[in-house]
Amino acid sequence: MSDATPSFDDFGLAEPIRRAVAELGYTQPTPIQAQAIPVVMAGRDVMGAAQTGTGKTAGFALPIIHRLMPMANASASPARHPTRSLILAPTRELADQIYENVREYARHTPLRVAVVFGGVDMKPQIAALRQGCEILIATPGRLLDHVEQRTANLSQVQILVLDEADRMLDMGFLPDIQRIINLLGKDRQSLMFSATFSNEIRKLAESFLKSPQLIEVARRNALAENIAQTVYRVPTPEHKRAAVARLVRDMALSQVIVFSNTKIGAGRLARQLEKDGLNASAIHGDKSQQERLKTLDDFKEGRISVLVATDVAARGLDITDLPAVINYDLPYSPEDYVHRIGRTGRAGASGIALSLMTGSNDERLLADIEKLIKLKFDVRELSVDAAPPGHRRDAVRDRDEGPARDRDEARVRDRDEARTERGRRERPPMAARAAAPTDPFFSTPYEPSAQDAVATSAAPAAATPARRSTRPVAALLGGVKKD
Repeated sequence: MSDATPSFDDFGLAEPIRRAVAELGYTQPTPIQAQAIPVVMAGRDVMGAAQTGTGKTAGFALPIIHRLMPMANASASPARHPTRSLILAPTRELADQIYENVREYARHTPLRVAVVFGGVDMKPQIAALRQGCEILIATPGRLLDHVEQRTANLSQVQILVLDEADRMLDMGFLPDIQRIINLLGKDRQSLMFSATFSNEIRKLAESFLKSPQLIEVARRNALAENIAQTVYRVPTPEHKRAAVARLVRDMALSQVIVFSNTKIGAGRLARQLEKDGLNASAIHGDKSQQERLKTLDDFKEGRISVLVATDVAARGLDITDLPAVINYDLPYSPEDYVHRIGRTGRAGASGIALSLMTGSNDERLLADIEKLIKLKFDVRELSVDAAPPGHRRDAVRDRDEGPARDRDEARVRDRDEARTERGRRERPPMAARAAAPTDPFFSTPYEPSAQDAVATSAAPAAATPARRSTRPVAALLGGVKKD
């Protein structure tokens, strides 16, 4: 390939893929795509890092589709469409987004694509899996549910992808990932993509990647240069809601994601912004999957202008031309700051990232962010009117309960999400429980020993009334019942 900027035609992708790419309006590949596509097409393992929003999905999906094209067929038999590529994602939203993208890329091929994730009924997913699919996108927990029910067969997987691998580790999916990897054949191609590469991620890569090609198109934990970042100091926590409303109105933000550290805080803020006249809604882990998907659809279609979200929405959401994000709460993990503001400024577009801070605790969080991204913020003072009377009670409660409660909620947020995905998987199947061996001590009726029988016969007659009949009872039920 020449030194000139490549086009998608230069990669040698199959014609149906090139046609789909052209119809989607793709012209020139992003840096991660330009570097990853040829390596994946060559069959090598990849360890890829790039700024969020730079097109990692197409970077691995297009060459995967190309590699599977020789095995594509139009047969109606599910047996002719075994799962050959498995793409694992940490969250339901990201899995669904990858599914939509891959389905678009494969629209002119006979390849079948399916997605499975938790929080929804398994029956439609089972029906889709029984139809056969060459490419399966899944969250780890729900995939293991299907494996245990024998509705998913991974024996013919040739290509494994871990997307947002750092998020999977944060959510406690490492044991699930290892179980899934153990179900796959050794002779496979493995790809791992992540927006950040910690030492833990590198250790994970060493455990299942074979001489991977490292593709790192940006400094680790770097941010897109086209995102304008500003930090505002507001007088007290009870002024934050008014600050959000003022920023949205003064900057004429048509759409914005506002990040809260807690589910309770996200729901409360969305309700209050609605009272302030803004078209707002919340998305967080306590919402059902149907509610979350509907809220996201409404936001993407412009029916909602302010989406208040916890970090469940910080990864994987691809909102076209999202102009801005606001950190109502600074994140406790500096890496989450990178992923939050990566929702804007995607695919080369410009974006705005605004953050609110109050007090010494926020100063420590901001210092951690500055250390990670190697950038010193010029904090600005934002003057806002005192919160309306309706805000006072909530604000005082937030202040009095302190940041400890928020940290606790944030700590369990991802754990709850992971538990939801794992479901009841760790319990043995009902049939196994029914067939479990029983302890004869507890299942055999009580019978007196020979020694007890002798002692009973030697006892005075007055100790045993004549009218009492001898009845065997369970030893653990307290002995012989009195009349």
